[in-house]
Amino acid sequence: MTTRRALMAAAAGLAFAVAGPAFAQDGKKPTIGVVVKIGGIPWFNAMEVGIKKKSEELGVNGFMIGPTSADPALQVRAVEDLIAQGVDVIGVVPNDAQVLEPVLARAMKAGIKVITHESPKQENVDWDFELASVQGFGEAYGKQLAEKMGGKGKYAVFVGSLTVPLHNAWADAAIAYLKKNNPEMELVGDRYGVAEDVDASRRTALDLMRAHPDLKGFLAFGSQGPIGAARAVEERRMGGKIVVLGPFSPGQGRKLVHDGILTGGYMWNPMQAGEVFVTLGKMLIDGKEIKDGMEIEGLGTIHPDMEGKDIIVDQLVNINDETVDKLAEMGL
Repeated sequence: MTTRRALMAAAAGLAFAVAGPAFAQDGKKPTIGVVVKIGGIPWFNAMEVGIKKKSEELGVNGFMIGPTSADPALQVRAVEDLIAQGVDVIGVVPNDAQVLEPVLARAMKAGIKVITHESPKQENVDWDFELASVQGFGEAYGKQLAEKMGGKGKYAVFVGSLTVPLHNAWADAAIAYLKKNNPEMELVGDRYGVAEDVDASRRTALDLMRAHPDLKGFLAFGSQGPIGAARAVEERRMGGKIVVLGPFSPGQGRKLVHDGILTGGYMWNPMQAGEVFVTLGKMLIDGKEIKDGMEIEGLGTIHPDMEGKDIIVDQLVNINDETVDKLAEMGL
């Protein structure tokens, strides 16, 4: 064999070893890279804390990549970079499930395990996990909005974008609950894909309040939507007159809650979600089989959808003026 051919063969062998499950056999820690929707916002900052904490506990190299905007193309690029690095596990919180399918398929073909969150029924994954069921989460919000609005009046719905499956599924469940149980409540428009951008949420809320002076509520799925809508309500001095509900970072929203502007909502713990990314990732690296009835730290006892590759549990946390400070002190 010529020297050139020998070098090429050695390089090919190294590439295979790095890309496959045996990544840690050369003494390096297993590597788990998690791509989130957008970087620099409290929700995903808390998730990053969970990723780092659990990575240290389990002896893996876990890290988070936060794109500068909620652009699906940036997530695709980040996943491509992780494939090129030859990581063991790629985690994603998708902005657009369908846009990601081809690049996740390439990751799996390269021998990389793939885990998603906030994207049930995602194609080309080993597992997706959810800390709240679609029906339970959406209906909990529908019920709370109806209670706070007295069962009647106009309301608007925000989602992270029109291509985020989970946000839109929550919205579907909430709207269906309200149509069935509170026919005197009227949805304004359809839904607005602004809830991962605090400024866009604020502007949209201001526009809707101008167009509908009798608007009585905002239901925002996406961590920046409730904050932006609440700021708009505060600007218009409508606190206590317009209900604002949705999942948000308690640390970011606590003042608005105490001021009676941001009504509250339900969430799951994003720090816990970060830990679960690493826990599941390490299990997959170690070749452990996910089974019905098993206990997984952060998820409890699971009953997975084996065909859909979904692990769904309900661990809702109520955010209100009595709980928001404690949640914020946890770093959320």
